[in-house]
Amino acid sequence: MRRTARLLTGTALAVATAGAPSAPAYGAEGGRLEVYPSTVVPGHDVTVNTSACGDDGMAEGDATAVGAGTFTLAPGTDGDEGDDIGRFRVPPSAQPGTYEIVVKCTQGASEARADLVVILSAAGQAYPRGSVKTGVGGALGPDPVQTAAGVAALAVAAAGGTWLLHRRARGDGI
Repeated sequence: MRRTARLLTGTALAVATAGAPSAPAYGAEGGRLEVYPSTVVPGHDVTVNTSACGDDGMAEGDATAVGAGTFTLAPGTDGDEGDDIGRFRVPPSAQPGTYEIVVKCTQGASEARADLVVILSAAGQAYPRGSVKTGVGGALGPDPVQTAAGVAALAVAAAGGTWLLHRRARGDGI
C-alpha cells in the first residue's frame, strides 16, 4: 500500500511540475547548491552551482543517483565569485522521479545537496512520427494503394493455389 501511495505521489508531482517553469533547486545542508533546471527530461544537460567551497575551492559532484556518475565543479569566471560550477547530462535511460545531487568540497568537509526531478515529457517536446524504414515491412504501410495491391495479390495467389489443389485431388491433372 505504501509503495502504491509513493508511486501515485511521485506521478502527481511529475504531472504538477511538467508545466512549471524550471527554477533552480537550493540545498539546505552545508551550503547553497543550485541545480538548473531543477526539472529535466532525460538526455538534457544540468548545471550545478555552489558557494559551499569558498573562493578558491574545488568540488566533486555526485549524480550517480540519476545514473550520470560523478562530475567536477570548477571556480566560475563570469562574476560568480566564490561559486563553483559544474555540468552533467541526465542519461536518456533515466526513469522519472526525484534524485539527490550531492557536491563535496575537495578541501574541507563542506557538503551541499539538492534535488533533481526527472520527468518523461516537457511541454513543446516533439515526438517522432511516421513509419520506420527497417526493410522488414509492416502490415499497414504508409501508402493505402500499395497495401490494397498487396492484399489483392495474396488473395489471387490463395485462390489460384486452392483451385490447383482441388483439380489435382479430383484427378484432372495440372
